[in-house]
Amino acid sequence: MDMIHVRAVCPPELTRRTMAVLGDEPCALNVVLQTGGVRNPDGDAIECDVLTGAANDVLRGLRDLGLERHGSIVLDPVDTVFSEHAARTAVQRLGATPRAPVWAQVEARIRAEGRYPPSFYLFLVVAGLIGAVGIITNSQILIVAAMVVGPEYGAITSVALAIDHGSRPRIRQGLMALLVGFALAVAATFLFSLLVRGFGLQPRAFELGVRPVSNLINTPNFFSAVVAVLAGVVGIVSLAEARTSALLGVFISVTTIPAGADIGVSCAFASWDEAWGSLLQLLLNIVVLIVVGTGTLRCQRAIWRRVGERRHRREVRRTA
Repeated sequence: MDMIHVRAVCPPELTRRTMAVLGDEPCALNVVLQTGGVRNPDGDAIECDVLTGAANDVLRGLRDLGLERHGSIVLDPVDTVFSEHAARTAVQRLGATPRAPVWAQVEARIRAEGRYPPSFYLFLVVAGLIGAVGIITNSQILIVAAMVVGPEYGAITSVALAIDHGSRPRIRQGLMALLVGFALAVAATFLFSLLVRGFGLQPRAFELGVRPVSNLINTPNFFSAVVAVLAGVVGIVSLAEARTSALLGVFISVTTIPAGADIGVSCAFASWDEAWGSLLQLLLNIVVLIVVGTGTLRCQRAIWRRVGERRHRREVRRTA
């Protein structure tokens, strides 16, 4: 059974209404009120455990009261629950919704990846260099490693969420981070590849034009778009349901870091057609991931909203 623990700091003038919101929700369990026990901000402490299938409704009610503005709301995951009452409530009240994503948590996870400290750009540069070595040595293993190291998917999902919410500052911030990050990665791989070329360190096969890994990267086609679309859908669903194993597969499927690395390598070796193809591959993946991510967020939210509405209709019929 899935459950979250909610801790709220409530101004005294809102305590009665807050307790009413929690009291009207059968899936809010173990409700505790401590009057006047909180400082900074001052107020009453309210705690409860909420079955995740009803968490979106409970949190919406608390936020509508203004608790996040005048107090605070903190969510904690609950790993293990031993409660027959909670189990019965989940079966009776939730039906098909026990695993509904808690959208406040989902958006918090996405926003957490939408911060761009110096390490974000460092990881992009390092991933680009690993990808460059993989391209020059025709090593698919190194290309996969570069995909896993690259942090760009967090910025892409942050932009998708910002578009969904209409937040222009976050959109600009995310796109600028991607632009600067990939520019640094391309510049680093270009300088590295110039060094390799200058000292004649490139393998004989690469020098003769035998570049199967590079050719796969710099030739965007219908299948590239299909993979980007599927990765965009699975990536958002994985974030919503906290499925880290599926998210790792998304990192490996997206041809962003390899394309950025191939731009630098191709420019260093004067392979201009390959550089252009890699640039198109990079832009294709980023644009498709953002567009599909935005659409998937909206579709998921709409689907779960319909499920929640059906639950409310069942509650109304039960109490009528």
